[in-house]
Amino acid sequence: MDETPSNPMPICDNNLQPEYRFDYQKAKPNRFAVGNSVEKLKVVVLDDDVAQVFTTPKAVNKALRALIEAMPQPQ
Repeated sequence: MDETPSNPMPICDNNLQPEYRFDYQKAKPNRFAVGNSVEKLKVVVLDDDVAQVFTTPKAVNKALRALIEAMPQPQ
């Protein structure tokens, strides 16, 4: 007959069992994750009056690219 251990499980401050503790200092980068080749998107919130004029991301990008070309380029 199996006997259960008389020692109760230690109580953790964060209510996790010891087998769920993870040492982040031993962590390694995920070699299967995609590197920096993924396009990183930026999210910008437009004011209501601007959003009424530029209703699509394509329209916003077109206007901003025109503005960038019109700006003087730093030397």
